[in-house]
Amino acid sequence: MDHGALDLSRLQPVLPSPLQPAGDERFARHGVTLLLKRDDLIHPDLPGNKWRKLAPNLRAAAGRTVLTFGGAWSNHLRATAAAGRLLGFPTVGVVRGDELAHRPLNPSLARCAADGMRLHFVDRATYRAKTAPEVLEGLLSHFGDCAVVPEGGSNAPAAQGCTELGRELRGRTGTVAVACGTGGTLAGLAAGLGDDQRALGIPVLRGGFLGAAVRDLQREAFGGPAGRWSLDERFHFGGYARTTPELHAFAEDFEDRHGLPVERLYVAKLLYGLTVLAGEGAFAPGSTVTAVVTGRP
Repeated sequence: MDHGALDLSRLQPVLPSPLQPAGDERFARHGVTLLLKRDDLIHPDLPGNKWRKLAPNLRAAAGRTVLTFGGAWSNHLRATAAAGRLLGFPTVGVVRGDELAHRPLNPSLARCAADGMRLHFVDRATYRAKTAPEVLEGLLSHFGDCAVVPEGGSNAPAAQGCTELGRELRGRTGTVAVACGTGGTLAGLAAGLGDDQRALGIPVLRGGFLGAAVRDLQREAFGGPAGRWSLDERFHFGGYARTTPELHAFAEDFEDRHGLPVERLYVAKLLYGLTVLAGEGAFAPGSTVTAVVTGRP
């Protein structure tokens, strides 16, 4: 492949993504307007923050093999594999859990393989050490010259790519809320918003590590703190990929009210959190809150 000739525009992303009102009495009774930023409509195979985070990394890779990391159900691995198929570059997925190597692939990993991704299963201790130089050197000696993209796609180029999300929302809303896994979207979103706006992150993992991760990403991407942002850590529902009957019931009700398919692991937790916050009076009467819909079921 002609390195340097990766033209992402031929994928015809829908940008800026649509901004839709969601009339909802749980917000309206407090004088709050809810909007949905439909990043899930950017591209069928690279929806939402996957597009915004991957696009700058893929441009930098310039057609080289992209090696990246994820769990057995990783949306990031699926999006990377799809991009490789659509744009014609090789992909390698380093998957957490060596026990999976001897089992039939789940639908998510099967999709990655069908899109041409080479799957490399590692044990959990190795996966935890995936950023260690010796682990990366071992992978690169095995797979050759690769552009390495971190888990979830969150690095400085990704945060810079997500500033466009903030810029698309300038002058449209007071608060912009997004569900957070690795922090890259929030880091860039906050940097792209105007001075009179703020970003709110709803972590979907337990552990309280995300604030430090966002600060580190902003330092790498922008040289220091950028924009106003905060986290509310109450709505992870037990941690990553964990849900409860209450969350499913909320998501089904939201789907019925708004005709929006609600992805459960990120988007449902975001919308649930915002509904609770509206009930607590967290948003001033007359204000507008925008939920970023980062993916689809």
